[in-house]
Amino acid sequence: MQKVEAKYWKHTKERKPRKMQSALMTAFSMISVSIMLILGIVMYIRFSAASRQQMIQDTQKLMEQTGENLEDYLVSMRQISDAVYYNVMKENDFSSRDNRIQQGMNLLYEANRSSLRSIAIYNRYGSLVAAEPVALQKEDPDVTKQDWYVKAMDEMENMHFSTPHIQNLFDDAARRYYWVISLSRVAEITDNGVSAPGVLLVDMDFSAISRMMKKINRADNGQYYYLCDSNGQMIYHMRQVQISRGISSENSVMAARCRDGVYDEIFEGKQRKVLVSTISYTGWKLVGIIPYSAFTHGMFNIRYFIMMLILLMAMMLAVINRFISVRISSPILKLNESVREYEAGEKPEIYIGGSMEIRHLGSSIQRSYEQIDMLMHKIVLEQNERRKSELDALQSQINPHFLYNALDSIMWMVEGERNDDAVFMISELAKLFRISLSKGRTVISVRDELQHAKSYMNIQKIRYKNIFTIVFDIEPDVYDYCIVKLVLQPVLENAIHYGVNGMDDCGEIKVSGILKDGMVILTVADNGVGMPEDVAEMILTDSSRVHKHGSGVGLVNVNNRIQILFGKEYGLHVKSEPDEGTAVSVCIPAVPYTEENRKSLEEGHAFGREE
Repeated sequence: MQKVEAKYWKHTKERKPRKMQSALMTAFSMISVSIMLILGIVMYIRFSAASRQQMIQDTQKLMEQTGENLEDYLVSMRQISDAVYYNVMKENDFSSRDNRIQQGMNLLYEANRSSLRSIAIYNRYGSLVAAEPVALQKEDPDVTKQDWYVKAMDEMENMHFSTPHIQNLFDDAARRYYWVISLSRVAEITDNGVSAPGVLLVDMDFSAISRMMKKINRADNGQYYYLCDSNGQMIYHMRQVQISRGISSENSVMAARCRDGVYDEIFEGKQRKVLVSTISYTGWKLVGIIPYSAFTHGMFNIRYFIMMLILLMAMMLAVINRFISVRISSPILKLNESVREYEAGEKPEIYIGGSMEIRHLGSSIQRSYEQIDMLMHKIVLEQNERRKSELDALQSQINPHFLYNALDSIMWMVEGERNDDAVFMISELAKLFRISLSKGRTVISVRDELQHAKSYMNIQKIRYKNIFTIVFDIEPDVYDYCIVKLVLQPVLENAIHYGVNGMDDCGEIKVSGILKDGMVILTVADNGVGMPEDVAEMILTDSSRVHKHGSGVGLVNVNNRIQILFGKEYGLHVKSEPDEGTAVSVCIPAVPYTEENRKSLEEGHAFGREE
């Protein structure tokens, strides 16, 4: 059985996965994945915040640079206006015929024609006084009602910049229309020594500002810039035509009210960043719009980098986790395997290796098993001695009384001169005691036990003057198995005393033997008086019945001896009915009778049960 258990454990060990190593690797992997995910999320958040801040800073720098360019452009226009006013108008009288005013205006125009459309001077009645380049004014443009003229006259101390509009003051021979921004201011006009207020108009070419704005509106991530005045009127917008037609809209009024800085707003259901910068001298607002989608649009490369970094770390951690889990679990698994082999019945050396704790554990287990082996060996010896003592004590209860009865029978045979019967009786008694002694053995073959039973019944038939018959019906395969000696004799004695005694030549006892389901079953059945069912159930536990008749040993003795040797699952089974008879079955495991098996049984190695 130990060999079978060893094969089972070996098969189980080979079939079973190494759960500890898998558990360690799983735990390390989960921890690593968690750390990597947390690290990846933190990195992404930090990179995202840094990228968002960097994008805002870049936008601010671009707006600052663009604002400086616009300011330079507007300053140059202001300088042109100042030059016309201070160097041309104040130095000359418009009643003079030497054309110095026109020449001065012409020089300034030619020097700045790339950014100028026209220079014009109007008196307080709205009449054109001088213009450059020289061109015919359209009929009745009524400049006094135009916005640039009204603002100049209302706030005489300031310069005023208009929103972009098509120049509509002068006829163009090529019939072209130009978008301009008008710079207007009140200027003194001297005519014949008399000063009167007028308006100096400088029309700037809007295309220069448009080029500046288009240059910075090249982003493909939804980011854009626009320019508006202090009232929110649009100066430049990449969707200016759609806005003017009402197809699109922009929150320019709100931006115009804001101070320079960065703001969050939700416009048309979309969250975005709004950056506001004021253009000096004009009150214009350069506004940068960064939708939140632009931030995620710029994070693609960062996400890809973080994913690649996490993947690389995962591969490295997988190798490291494998190495660590093997390093930790290998000594424990080897220790576990050696313990399993020990439990399976082998006697390996307990593995002692690995870290200090595992070596200490292995040494402790080794010492424990050595102590257990010593104690188990001692217990086995004590149990074997106890079993032998119990069996000897039980068997010693059989011999004296039966021997007395048998010798008594031989004595009255000799006295009656029945010499042949006496010789037969002595011969059967010799056979009986030869098997009873069995060289001090407790386990004999079924063949010898049946021979013992036949000799016993031959003696009893003579003693009882053949008042019963005995039949042996044994299968041939049963003879060569192990059995405890002297188990049938007490059963037969009970069958005689409690079954067929006093039946007047009609008693019958039958001994049968079969091999069934791995057990040897020997049955002694009689046609005697029988007993109630409740008495039959108590017969193996009620020791008070032992001393009524016969040997005084009874069925309890036999049942105890069988269970001492073979285990609690074997023993006697009694079936009986009143006036029908009794059948007592002896059930023992089918252990082939060999010298090895006999010694193993007598040493206490029971078959079919745990020790």
